[in-house]
Amino acid sequence: MPSMTGKEALAQMLIAEGLEYIFGNPGTSETPLLDVLQDFPQLKYIQSLQEGTAVGMADGYARATGRPAFANIHIAGGLANGISALYNAFRGGTPLILTAGNSDTRMHLTEPTLSGDLVEMTAQYTKWSAEVLHPTDIPMAVRRAFKEAKTPPTGPVFLSFPWDTMDETADVDIAPSSPGYFHTRPDTDAVAQASRLLAQAENPIIVMGDRVAQSGAMSQLVRVAEQLGARVYAASFSEVNFPTSHPLYSGILNTSSPAAIQQLSGADVILAVGANIFSSFLYVPEPFLAANTKLIHLDNNAWEVEKNYPTEVGILADPQAGLADLAESLEQDMSAPAREAAAIRMATLGQERQRSDQAYQQRLKERWDHRPMPVERMMHELAKAAPPNTIVANEAITSSPALMREFSFDEPGSMYGIRGGALGWAMPGALGVQLANPGRPVLAVVGDGASLYTVQALWTAALYNIPVVYAICNNRSYRILKVNMDTYLRHMLQDQERESEYVGMNFENPLDLAALGQALGVAGERIEDPAALGPALERAYASGKPAVLDVCIDGSL
Repeated sequence: MPSMTGKEALAQMLIAEGLEYIFGNPGTSETPLLDVLQDFPQLKYIQSLQEGTAVGMADGYARATGRPAFANIHIAGGLANGISALYNAFRGGTPLILTAGNSDTRMHLTEPTLSGDLVEMTAQYTKWSAEVLHPTDIPMAVRRAFKEAKTPPTGPVFLSFPWDTMDETADVDIAPSSPGYFHTRPDTDAVAQASRLLAQAENPIIVMGDRVAQSGAMSQLVRVAEQLGARVYAASFSEVNFPTSHPLYSGILNTSSPAAIQQLSGADVILAVGANIFSSFLYVPEPFLAANTKLIHLDNNAWEVEKNYPTEVGILADPQAGLADLAESLEQDMSAPAREAAAIRMATLGQERQRSDQAYQQRLKERWDHRPMPVERMMHELAKAAPPNTIVANEAITSSPALMREFSFDEPGSMYGIRGGALGWAMPGALGVQLANPGRPVLAVVGDGASLYTVQALWTAALYNIPVVYAICNNRSYRILKVNMDTYLRHMLQDQERESEYVGMNFENPLDLAALGQALGVAGERIEDPAALGPALERAYASGKPAVLDVCIDGSL
């Protein structure tokens, strides 16, 4: 076995794993790694100005490539800055290896400045968290980290590298993790039971989550939905799990509202695929599922199956493989009358979708020339002017419903959104998505409040000329908090009279995000006239450089 320093072993392992980028925010405890990188130019270091930005970029890159990404941030103080982005990666199942330097182990008892128990800090938001105490262990630890990150249910891992571990020399064996074969097939009896229940269902509903997209199962889900004529809801829509223009697609379940109960009412069988059932933020007193509704849950995350609700059939399998087997079983189990009923349901839902689209277009027409610009008009102009094959990075929060109306996301990988709820994903995440797709335009649609959590990402965009165009939904407030305040008053407190002053929710001072972009080296333009938005977007893409469009929109409720 060759003899080398720990830092050299780490670099060699990353190359063996096929890594191209290290997303980082440098600190002194990372000096050994930063030193060795100049000897390995094939590892490109992407510098950020804040730790959350580095982790957010890695998150976007990993999701867009489907492969583990690698981020390196700074010891306890910096790691704390990155944990909100790590939380998003954990909740969303992003395959990501997060690392940090730590103090020399010979100093640990003295409690040196900035040091801490990094493993304890990250353990609750990772699949595996460890500190590597000897250079001999670096190849094994890195190999295990990549294996664990990419094994379903995918997710982040954390490794801490003390200073002396990186500088000491040892004999090591450089060998990468295996490719991994994760399309595990389901139990045949479980598929048969699920198929019988679904074949006899009179009002089936499908609830999908992002593990559909992660397993590449969209076409299989479409096939099953069409066989059943089932309405399809998204437990979340942070990746493209189902074509949004399909007549069976019925939108996102808002599980923080009793309205979700109505959306699911009447279903005799619900098929959940690759989804957390039902993850909510606000307390809803009534159960989402009626007592007579049978739940079938197909997932590669065993923890989520029957976690919250009694489940008639739990199927532990890769969503792609499980749905393929279920589709074949349904071909045998569905009678001619059942197929006819499914076709009628599908046609009826298509007509319902058409009426809904017509009503939306009428509302857009009525508000077309309003000032400030309606968010529907903003999204209409963006969708009309965006280049073909554009990928959208979405953290528009309360503007997302209009975005989902105006854009059709029918292809896997055409949209990525915030997962986990910790604001600040899209500014850096869009850069990771762009680096993973250098030949495609990327449009980041971001709320003004969300943009400020990681606005430093614009500096990184300018430094490496990563040509993301940012369209900022500037409604001069944390509008989501106003929406939730109204929910609290009207539905939770049942108070129809009290009028909120929305304390702490408005941006009273000027918020000029175009000027802020310019200060960080990115072209910025403030848009107030709706007719100017399309041409501004076209100019931004024609420049081949990153740009910020600060779009002033109506923030009223």
